[in-house]
Parts: sequence; C-alpha cells; structure tokens
Amino acid sequence: MILRSTDDAAPTYFAADIGYVVEKFGRGYDRIVFIWGEDHHGYVARVKAAAQSLGFDRDHVQMILTAWVRFVRDGKEVPMSKRTGEFITLDELLGEIGVDAARWFFASRAASSGIDFDIELAKKQSNENPVYYVQYAHARIASILRKAEETGMKPPAADDSRLADLLAGALTGAPEAQLVRQIVRLPEVVEDAAASEETHGVTTYATELATTFHAFYRDARVVDPDEPERSAARLALVAAAKTTLANALSLLGISAPESM
Repeated sequence: MILRSTDDAAPTYFAADIGYVVEKFGRGYDRIVFIWGEDHHGYVARVKAAAQSLGFDRDHVQMILTAWVRFVRDGKEVPMSKRTGEFITLDELLGEIGVDAARWFFASRAASSGIDFDIELAKKQSNENPVYYVQYAHARIASILRKAEETGMKPPAADDSRLADLLAGALTGAPEAQLVRQIVRLPEVVEDAAASEETHGVTTYATELATTFHAFYRDARVVDPDEPERSAARLALVAAAKTTLANALSLLGISAPESM
C-alpha cells in the first residue's frame, strides 16, 4: 500500500521512500543511504524489496538505524513527547551549547547506541567536558609554540635536513615515545572509521591523543634554553601533535582553537 486510505489518497511514507530511490538512482547515484530512527526497522526489507523490483541492486540501498537520544539536565531527564508537543529542537540545543559540543556528543556514540546527552556537561568550560578537553590540548600546544618563538626557538621545518637526526637523537624518552605512538595512529583510526561508517572511534582517538599530550607536557620540558637540540625536537613533536589534533577535529566538523 503506497497511498493512504483517505479521500485525497495522499501517498504514504513508503511511497515517498520509493520515489526517493527512483530519483536518486535516476540522477546517477550508485548508492543510497537512509538514516532512520531505530523504530523504522520494519521498513528496511520493504524498501530494499521495492528497489529490487524496480530493477535496482537492493544491496546498494543501505539503512542506518539510529538509537534514541535522551536529554539530561542536572541529573534529570528532560521530558519530551510528540503527543504533548514537548521537545527540544536542534536549533535550541545549538543555541545553548554551541555547534562544536553538539557535534562531539553526537559523534561520540555509535549510531545504534542510545545517547544520554548531558546538556549542562556540554556547556562546561572545563576538562570534564570532553570536547573542551581536546580543544584545550590544541590551544595549549599553540600557546607553547608561540611562547617558544618569543624566546627565539621554533620547531624545524618539515623539509629541514636535520629533522630526522634531531628526532632520532633527542626523542628517546618514554613520554616522547608514547606521544609518537599516538600521533602515528591517526591514518589507521580514519581507515577504521570509514570502514565501519561510524565516528566514535575518531572522538575516542582525539581524547586519547589529548591525554597523552598532557602527560607528555607534564613529564617533559619542551622549551629548555640549555638544551636547544632537544627543545627543537620536542617542539617538532608537539607541532605534529597539534596538526594531528586539528585534523581529527576537522574530520568531525569541530573547530581547533588557537587559544582558550
């Protein structure tokens, strides 16, 4: 049944979905991805079967079913109901917590996992807020690099012929090794995220990289006028961490501030 049993015989949602399939494939797309709520699981087989009956490859029609979001404020669930008309719009949420926090919290869970969205936590300007924690690591590195330059020190350029020797000779401690291991993981993390079509691996990685950097900064003196070569190598390392954090945040559509 693709028409409603009403006087105007308006099309059903199923009819609209079939029309969407025809329109997209007709415009040359070779794959369609529907993003539905988890309560629409009953429509998956129907739409795939309809696509197949129209001559399209059913395996090229994909449905991602997303779990529910539960908003929490001050430890209490915010009641929402379509029946009573009580709900929080996305515009209202963005107006209260900002785009960066919203994107982070939605991206930090698998589509099939329900989200307890803590509105007050998302607003906090402290390390309790995961997106603030990661952004602060980026801003902190930017501050380190600025202060180093003020003292006449800066990391060697990527094409500096001394860079490899500097890194090999100066970055032999445990803090440096741990940070290097985290930095080089980004391509693998991105590959896994693309294969699974999920974003939460990227937010987890960004948090781990920020944590590793904070530990490195606690245990290793980055700018030391008495050890210029080691300082140059460590500055190169933190500059690489900054770039990597910025790239991870960029993949999520989240800003990487230079100061906070």
